[in-house]
Formats: sequence, C-alpha cells, structure tokens
Amino acid sequence: MNSVTHCAHEDAPKRTTAASASQQELLIEGAGCASCVAKIESALKAVPGVTDAEMNFAQRSVQVFGAAPVAQLIQAVEQAGYQATPSAAESEQDALAEKEQADQAYYRRLLRHMTIALGLGVPLMLYGLITGEMSVNSGPQRLGWLLVGVLTLAVMCVSGRHFYTGAWQSLRNHSANMDTLIALGTGTAWLYSMVVVLVPHLVPEMARHVYFEATAMIIGLINLGLGLELRARGRTSEAIKRLIGLQAKTARVLRDGVEQDIPIAAVLLGDRVRVRPGEKIPVDGAVEEGHTAVDESMLTGEPMPVEKSIGDDVVAGTLNKSGSILFRATRVGKDTALARIIGMVKQAQNSKPPIGRLVDVIAAYFVPVIMIIAVLSALAWLNFGPQPALAFAMVSATTVLIIACPCALGLATPMSVMVGVGKAAEAGVLIRNGEALQTASKITAMILDKTGTITEGAPKVTDILVTGDYSERQILQWAASLEAGSEHPLALAIVDSARAQGVDTLRAEGFNAIAGQGVEAQVEGKPLLFGNEKLMQQRAVAIGPSLAQAQQWAAAAKTPMYFAVDGKLAAIIAVADPIKADSIAAIERLQNDGIRVVMLTGDNRDTAQAVAEKAGIKEFFAEVLPEDKANKVRELQQQGEVVGMTGDGINDAPALALADVGFAIGTGTDVAIESADITLMRGSLHGLADAIAVSRATLRNIKQNLLGAFIYNVAGVPVAAGVLYPVLGVLLSPVIAGAAMALSSVTVVTNANRLRLFKAQQE
Repeated sequence: MNSVTHCAHEDAPKRTTAASASQQELLIEGAGCASCVAKIESALKAVPGVTDAEMNFAQRSVQVFGAAPVAQLIQAVEQAGYQATPSAAESEQDALAEKEQADQAYYRRLLRHMTIALGLGVPLMLYGLITGEMSVNSGPQRLGWLLVGVLTLAVMCVSGRHFYTGAWQSLRNHSANMDTLIALGTGTAWLYSMVVVLVPHLVPEMARHVYFEATAMIIGLINLGLGLELRARGRTSEAIKRLIGLQAKTARVLRDGVEQDIPIAAVLLGDRVRVRPGEKIPVDGAVEEGHTAVDESMLTGEPMPVEKSIGDDVVAGTLNKSGSILFRATRVGKDTALARIIGMVKQAQNSKPPIGRLVDVIAAYFVPVIMIIAVLSALAWLNFGPQPALAFAMVSATTVLIIACPCALGLATPMSVMVGVGKAAEAGVLIRNGEALQTASKITAMILDKTGTITEGAPKVTDILVTGDYSERQILQWAASLEAGSEHPLALAIVDSARAQGVDTLRAEGFNAIAGQGVEAQVEGKPLLFGNEKLMQQRAVAIGPSLAQAQQWAAAAKTPMYFAVDGKLAAIIAVADPIKADSIAAIERLQNDGIRVVMLTGDNRDTAQAVAEKAGIKEFFAEVLPEDKANKVRELQQQGEVVGMTGDGINDAPALALADVGFAIGTGTDVAIESADITLMRGSLHGLADAIAVSRATLRNIKQNLLGAFIYNVAGVPVAAGVLYPVLGVLLSPVIAGAAMALSSVTVVTNANRLRLFKAQQE
C-alpha cells in the first residue's frame, strides 16, 4: 500500500490557469450570423497577450483568456466591424440582470421595427394578391408607387438600419455576413423598383413590376424571427438562472458577540455565520456548533439530506433542513464551490465542441459562396430565362441572398451546448468544455477505479489474525503508527480502527512508501513491514502457512494485508470496502448501453475478482501500480476503443489525462471540481451514465439542428435560384424566402429547447 500524493489533473485545458488569472467577458453587438463568429474570434486572438477567445453566438458574448487590456480588445472587435462592451456586473446575479435588461430592450426594439415594416408590407402584399396589379404603366401609377417607394425607404432606414450598417461595416473590413445578404437582397429589390418607377422606359414593359412589398416584408419578417429567437434563447439559460438563484442574498454573521444580517458580498473569510432551519447556506464553511441535515440536491442531484455536525463542511447554496448551526466561513465570494460551479458551467456553455468549430469554418466561406451563386443565378436568368428576363434575374438573385442567411447555422451548435451543459449541471454533472461533451457521446470503453468509485472508499478493518508472539492490540498499535502519515484509504481504515479502540499511535522513524506494495518504518526500534503479498515476496518474508486464510478473505471481497516484524510475519489484517448501493445498477446501465466496463485496482487479484463479480464486471486488472493505470488506458485506445476513465480526480491524474474523457467523482469542492473533463458531484456511478446519456442527447440535438439549418440554407438555395421553374413553373418569392429564413432560426432554437425535457434515466 502506498502513500498517495494529491496532484491535479495533468491534462486540464491549458486555458484554465490563464482563465483564473485573467478572463474577461465582452458583450457583442452587430454579430448577425455564424460567419461573424470566426472574424470576432480571429480579431481577438490577434491581440498581444490573448491566449484564446471563444464566442457564444447564441449569447452574443465572448470569453477572452489572457492578459490584454480591455480597451485593446474592444478596439480589435470594432476594427472587425462590430461593437463590444465589457460586462460591468460585479456578481453573476448582476450579470444576469444586466443581460436580461439588455435583451428586453432589444426585444422591444425588434418588435417595433417589425411592426413598422409589416405595417407597410402586409397592406402592399394584400393589394397585390387582391388586384394583381403591381406594375407601372401610367403617370398616376408612377406617382402612387413613388410615394410607396419613399415610404419603403423610410422603413429601410428605420426598421432595417441595423442590417445596412452591419453590411457597410463588413464591406469596410473586406468581409461579408448575414447583414450583407439581407442588405443586398432588399436593397436590390428596392433599387430595381425605383428604376421602374422613375425611368420605366429603361425597363422592358413586361418587367415593369415593383417589389416594394418584398423589401418591407423581408425586413419585417426577419426582425420578427430575431425577436422570436431572442425569446426562445432566454429559456436556454434556465440552468444558470437556477444555479444563481441558489445563492443567498444575505448572511447572518456573528461579530463582536452580536448577530447581524449583512449582504452576502460583505461576508469575510473567518466570519462566524449562523444558519437556521429552512435557510440557505450563504458561503462555504466548517461547522463549529450544532447539528443538522442539509439538502445538497441542488448541487449534487442526491435527494437524501446529509447529516452535518461539528467539523463537517457546508457548501453555499445548499438548504439547511432541520437544526441551527454556527459555522466559520472558509470560502466567500467567487471562491465558493457554487460560484466556481456557475463559472464552470458558463465557460462550458461558451466553449465549442469540434463539430461547432467545423461549422464556424464552413460559415466563414458560406456567405461569399452564396453571393457568387446569386450572381450566377441572375446571369443564368438574363441569358437563358423567359421574358421578363431582367425581373426574373432580380427576383432569383434576391431570393437566393435572403434564404441563404446562415443565422440558423450559427445557432445550431451553441444553443444545444447551452441547454445540454445546463441539463447536466442540474443532474450534478459538471462538463468542463464542448470537446468533452462531444467525445463522451462516443465512449465505447469505461475504466473504473475500484476504491472510492465502485466501492464506498471508506474501508473498515474486519479481521486480524495474529501469527506471532504479539497481542492483537500491539499489532494494531504498530500498524496504525506505521500508517498514521498516509492518506491511502486502507491506511486510514487501520488508523480509524485503532482510534475506535482507544489505541494511541507511536512515533515512526525511517518511513518509506513502496509504490503499489506497502510501507516500512521503525517503531520502538523494531523494523516493521506492512503491505501486500508482492512486498512480502520481495523481502523474503514467509507467508505460506497463512496464505489460505488470506485467500479466503480475498474471496469474500476483503483485502488481506501482511504485517511483518523483524522480517517475520506477525499478523494478517483484513480490510473490507463495501460496494456502493447503486454501483451494480449503474454499471448495468453502462453495459446495456453497449459500453465495455473495465475495473482497475491496486488490490490483490482475489479481492478484485470478488468485487468484480459482485458488481457484474467481467473484465478487471488487479495489483495495478498508479503509474500503470495510464498504460491500461493506452492499451484500450490501441484496440480502437474511445476510453473514459473514472477515478477520484486526484490520484488518478495520469490515467485521467490520457483517457479520451476523464471523469472525476468528487464532492463538488476543492480540486475535484477542476480535476477532470467531467466532474460527477455525487458519489453515484449513475452520474456517469447520466453524463453519457446527456452527451449523446446533446450531440443528437446538434445534428438535428445542423440538418435543419442545412436544409433551409443549402437545399433552399437551388429552389430560390429557380431550378424547379423549367419543370414545375415554380419560382420562390423573396417574401417566402424571408419568412423561411426567419423561421429557420426559430426552429433551431425551439429544437434545442426540447433538450430541457430530457430525462437521463430514460436512456
């Protein structure tokens, strides 16, 4: 048995350190589609001192990692053609309120723009449908349509201004985005109509048709779509809202012998805080007085309240159920577990899975390609189309530009990621980034550490067989003295057993931990050796007569450890670590889902086999040294498996780092939160199955969104260009294209929100 050294995950994302040192959030204005994302991220990454930048198109925000001044970041975004403002909020609650206020104001502005545009467009469209007369053939008609043209220009300036200014900014930066397509489409329709009105003799008589209603309707419908999308987007951040809602607003602090209620932000480290039944724990701390039961389900997903007494830790956001307690604050503000969880969830929601980064690359080329297709479509109609060829050319080009706006494409991934990560957080599963979210859906093999993962991780001494001329109490005292400095679960079991029997520990000298085998030291001048069978063989300690008893214990899922004094076997101590109540059912869920489950343990083979059989695991590796766990991960990867590794997130760092996805089982505090790609806040392996189920559901949702977006954006382009006209005589109207484009974004957001209804246990 070896002394375990706590170490952090070696393969945590490099930006984590940077983020903690310097991470800034900018709110972006003017970003209209997926092609904007790549430009904004590239502009920010080019700023000296920036290590990374991730934009969440759905939230219209960007996380910047590094040490660059905020003024330089804003300047970079503005030079790219957009506006940026730093988040001025001092807390997550303030940030949420700030964003909701901004969204409400933007929503009202969009509805106002929509009302103005449709107020002109709908009557014009109805007039065309009823009379069928949208042509310019006489002087009075010219005068009437001139007035309509001026009104349409007013609509363009008021309701469509943000499209045209965005297009102009993109043009200045030698790029193109959604605004470019809308501005070109609606501008072309208006300009063509004004030419028909002002100089009709330049246009063939058959082509003297005006399209003012198309311009107004498109602007109105797209503003409506943006408004509906904004409302639906608000629902995707429900998980963050709920997490923030867990935070108490005030705390009852004992200062100078007087209890006083103060704002949560005013609580200091070391303050003594009183919490009564039914109140939320305001900050992290350690109980000094009282006894209670705390409902931690909001953070861990575990329904049963947890008993808390003197010395136990309490976590901010959890609910005190029964007794009154007084605790000392150990973490406050942004250092509390809840604040760190909120930050981690937000960062994960902003991150992109590989499939999302691919979409960004495609989107960067999408708009220029669509512009080329629109030009080619117009040329084809002018050269090969029927009369009026000019009108057909204008309509097809405009329709192609409008229907291809890649709003839905940009929303497809971030919307699902936001909901999926939030849904996982509600189940007590913290997903660090989008890449882990995507990879978890592909896992084919899951490696489980035994102690603390499959088992309780709190072993107890069950048997002591004395084989030498010593008393059981003497053996226990020496063994506890030897293990007093170790943090290994089996060592703690020995020490706890000694304390329970009132046995004091003695000073150990020359302590030496032998990795994966045991420990040695001198106590009261006697050389002691304590460890597994391999250690006894190496030191030539005869264990033959006691081997049968050790094997019998091992077959009963107990871990036998050999204790030698002066090079001779003095006793065998058996320690048992019970399997968690729900481990068997959770492992069965994984296996039923087609995942190959493998158990790793440093324990002896007989004990490992007994635990594996009880847990329903067919494949296991025993007597594995800590450094060899990573090799087992590599072996499975070489067999073509996508490997998940589940451990305590602390002493399994090399294996967690090498695995395709590392899962840490933690309590939601300290290093466990940041030790792996995915952290399970509760101790149950059901959290593992839930994480994979949520991951698969999210990736399935992303693919549905992308399919829908591509159907709108790609399949619609040939129809808009007129490929069906020679066969069916169908040419898509620009108004229909505008409605389809607006509807596509709403469809994607609505589909992403379906994830909120997902139940992991149903998978």
